[in-house]
Amino acid sequence: MAQKNQDNTGGPVVTEPGRVRNVVLVGHSGAGKTTLVEALLAATGTIPRAGTVTDGTTVCDHDPAAVRQQRSVSLACASVVHQGVKLNLLDTPGYADFVGELRAGLRAADAALFVVSAVDGVDDATTALWEECAAVGMPRAVTITRLDHPRADYEGTLQDCQDAFGENVMPIYQPMLGDDGTSVAGLLGLVTLRVLDYSEGYPPRTAEAEPEHLNPVRDDRNLLIEGIIAESEDETLMDRYVAGELISTETLVPDLEKAVARGNFYPVIPVCSATGVGLDALLDGLVNGAPSPLEHDLPVVTGVDGSPRPPLTCDPAGPLVAEVVKTTIDRHVGRVSLVRVFSGTLRPELTVHVSGHGMTERGHPDHDADERIAHVYAPLGVQLREVSSCIAGDICAITKSGSAETGDTLSAKDQPLLMEPWTMPEPLLPIAVVAKSRSDEDALAKNLARLVAGDPTLRLERNPSTHQLVLWCMGEAHADVVLERLRAGGVDLDTEPVKVSLRETFGAPAKGHGRHVKQSGGHGQYAVCDLEVEPLPRGAGFEFVDKVVGGAVPHNYIPSVEKGVRAQLERGIVAGYPVVDLRVTLVDGKAHSVDSSDAAFQTAGALALREAAEQGQVTLLEPVDEIVVRVPDAYVGAVMSDLSGRRGRPMGSEADTDGEHSLVRAEVPATELVRYAVELRALTSGSGTFTRAYARHEPMPANLAEAVRKEHAAAR
Repeated sequence: MAQKNQDNTGGPVVTEPGRVRNVVLVGHSGAGKTTLVEALLAATGTIPRAGTVTDGTTVCDHDPAAVRQQRSVSLACASVVHQGVKLNLLDTPGYADFVGELRAGLRAADAALFVVSAVDGVDDATTALWEECAAVGMPRAVTITRLDHPRADYEGTLQDCQDAFGENVMPIYQPMLGDDGTSVAGLLGLVTLRVLDYSEGYPPRTAEAEPEHLNPVRDDRNLLIEGIIAESEDETLMDRYVAGELISTETLVPDLEKAVARGNFYPVIPVCSATGVGLDALLDGLVNGAPSPLEHDLPVVTGVDGSPRPPLTCDPAGPLVAEVVKTTIDRHVGRVSLVRVFSGTLRPELTVHVSGHGMTERGHPDHDADERIAHVYAPLGVQLREVSSCIAGDICAITKSGSAETGDTLSAKDQPLLMEPWTMPEPLLPIAVVAKSRSDEDALAKNLARLVAGDPTLRLERNPSTHQLVLWCMGEAHADVVLERLRAGGVDLDTEPVKVSLRETFGAPAKGHGRHVKQSGGHGQYAVCDLEVEPLPRGAGFEFVDKVVGGAVPHNYIPSVEKGVRAQLERGIVAGYPVVDLRVTLVDGKAHSVDSSDAAFQTAGALALREAAEQGQVTLLEPVDEIVVRVPDAYVGAVMSDLSGRRGRPMGSEADTDGEHSLVRAEVPATELVRYAVELRALTSGSGTFTRAYARHEPMPANLAEAVRKEHAAAR
């Protein structure tokens, strides 16, 4: 049973998984998720009074970027105790740029609470998330918030939810207006037939419903009861109901709770965070209807080497398996890891094995290490309350881990295991960053490593062709947060336009003469070589052929010529980009018995290639990506037209599996996709997503290629 821990700051602890509920709050930005968590914390006495988003005083929005932007930008966890059950509330950002934080919250949770504003209704992103939860069978409930807003439309929003989420989305409470006829002052329980009266504040007065309360909701109640009975395991219940039997509340409530926990029924609870309306009903619903960790399938585990292991069970006495779902850097305590324990018990002073694999492409090399856990905490946003243990099914925080990154597995030192990673979206907006001074370069590298360790949606790469340091982000808001955190860490940096990895190649055969002869009287200043250059098919690479006869170029200097040619190919010829797909043949040359050297023939080879380029019509090649855009059917025409305007070649469209979206396929030059993540979102009102994959390099249009050449010449 949940109880107050008397150690140190008194964080709540539990001793059995059945007394834990892990619920993630999801919904579009501005729906009221953070405000709702704040209200629940105040209603349960966890905090003395609720803060506000506008004042930057909420428990969950403690990040300076969240305070500045007036919206959540990262996952936060806050726990309350209600009816002897510990309820871990996972507050997630609603803006699409922070979908990685949302996915982490889904991983840590056993149920999802969809928070829908009575003002704004349901958007496409929320509908897509509902489908994602349905695909994995996650239990869901809906709460309609902001009932006190002048433009609130509860009935219209409820209809929106049912249209978007399905017919099993049903209200279990009905709002009741106050004496003024406009404000919501109470709730009528459609199952319990009890009235919750908030006219005098929170907590409410309760009473049996009067006949005048029941007549307006009779149809809604009948639909609800029929929906509950349809999900009941008692097959006789429907026949009894149809025969006119009055089904008791004591019979309906357990069936309702089971249907919710199984993910077959989705209750709707209206809430007003400002006035307290519905807070107790929501707490009761989450505690009684959301599944405990014992009822939720656990992720697959393997050995660190990938070898199979038996399925996990949520057993505090089992082998330790936990996962880092969020990593942040606190300026006072250092690295803070939010951890979901799936099996076993995590205790202070315990040595654990930290393992992270499978994220190399995101800039997270595979790593394994043993570390001692000094302390275990119950998180309340940024506040950490020390506890004596964290059992299977619960969520906690640990600090000062030297190697733990988001997505890593914590397991027993003598039985190291690895959890199957969750799916993370691909970052598609590149931002090129550069330190303003040499002294800032070390600080930039250090802070970037910290950010990448905590954010799997952030990818860091140094482009070998352009030599730029590129951060791949989810969107502009994500990029703003990342840059702000870098600067807050003491890094003075700039951003610059992102350069695409162009290539150069020869458009026609050519010959070049390279002569490096200096009359200084020194050694190593004599080398002459003649080259023939011919283009090869796209993707063929580079070939070097030796056709020298008679020893005109001594055998030991032929590799020197090739080395000089290769170095010039890497440096580029007309625009500073690598030269590809050609054959270079050494046909003749001259050497001096004393003054020739390896360096001289390298220089002569490079000079010969540059002279050949003056005749060989050097062409610039640009990368072309194959993209797949997923959009609602209504936007297909606009997307295809936009792609055509980007010099893209649409390859057709097809219906997606849900019947409401289409997949548009096209080949588009990468130079036209640098900001496509932002522009697609604007074009489709935030409902469009896309993936991209490199296809090939193709010749760049002459006018664009000439502009690149001029820019390169001006920069030299």
